Amino acid sequence: MPDLPIVLFTSWQGLFYSDNPRALSEEMRRRGAPFEQVWVVGPRTGPVPDYVRTVACGSPEHHVALEAARCIISNDTIHDVFVKAPGARYLQTWHGTPLKKIAFDVERPVFEDADRYPGDLARDVARWDWLLSPNRWATGILRGAFRFEGEILETGYPRNDLLWSPEREEIRARARHRLGIPDGVRAVLYAPTWRDGDPFSVALDLGTLARTLGADHAFLLRAHWHAFASEASRRVPGVLDVTEYQDVRELYLAADVLITDYSSAMFDFAVTGKPMLFFAYDLPRYRDELRGFYLDLEAEAPGPVLTSSGDVAAALRELEAVTSDHAAVYERFRARFLQLEDGRASARVLEHMFPSS
Repeated sequence: MPDLPIVLFTSWQGLFYSDNPRALSEEMRRRGAPFEQVWVVGPRTGPVPDYVRTVACGSPEHHVALEAARCIISNDTIHDVFVKAPGARYLQTWHGTPLKKIAFDVERPVFEDADRYPGDLARDVARWDWLLSPNRWATGILRGAFRFEGEILETGYPRNDLLWSPEREEIRARARHRLGIPDGVRAVLYAPTWRDGDPFSVALDLGTLARTLGADHAFLLRAHWHAFASEASRRVPGVLDVTEYQDVRELYLAADVLITDYSSAMFDFAVTGKPMLFFAYDLPRYRDELRGFYLDLEAEAPGPVLTSSGDVAAALRELEAVTSDHAAVYERFRARFLQLEDGRASARVLEHMFPSS
């Protein structure tokens, strides 16, 4: 039997088995697509299915796979120097509807390797054949920010298909059981974005929130992978650290409310229709100095924009009223950014990439 053509998947530069690449990998498996699936993995990557072959990130086997693959699917820039095989295609899925400025739109990058970033980015963008867009609004932002002149697939995000799954309640129950969250307990997921060049710290006083709101609340902390947060920096008494939980989609289903700031998690979590709070303690600095925004967060956030831990505690105590007060803006947000989120994004992407398979 001849060797099958390779589709190479990488998520967060080989860190996790997750995100849009995972959703596309799973859909390919469901369809019985005639390809060998190869995943780039690292020390923090959790279990992967037995139907995929793995290569260690940065290894010689990884380089060979990059240059042999019929198709490469990644949710982030690939920094490796390589040449695609003749006829190979590269799908860049990216990893979120952009609230904060990205790519070449970041005027004064201060994150790690900022001096090399423009060159590395330009080299990778030149290899892309397709760029995924989650919605109509994001398409123009992504094209300009990456200076990408190729084909953009405006399909919705494959990773969000699970949030529409007929099995989502079963997945929610299983995730909550795994996390030790009893029925009737309100699960609060705190998922802040990273702050370019700043060391990670838990700005929200989660310990006090956990103590004062009591046993009918469970607080979960998920640090952004790019924050390089140590275990010690994530350790808060009474709070469950879920940073290493591989599939954030399951956390969205397990949670009853999301607290975030400027993370694209807001666009994904909005698929669930569950309430969100925005802890934006450093809004002026992040917006005006550090990164910059494409949207007016205070005007368009689908929930209250709060600046103190006390405000967050008050909002959680009165969550039903807060949710009601922001219902109209929440629905406008969903109408503007979720028009393609219907549970079939993975199918649309694969039907375009492999129309005959």
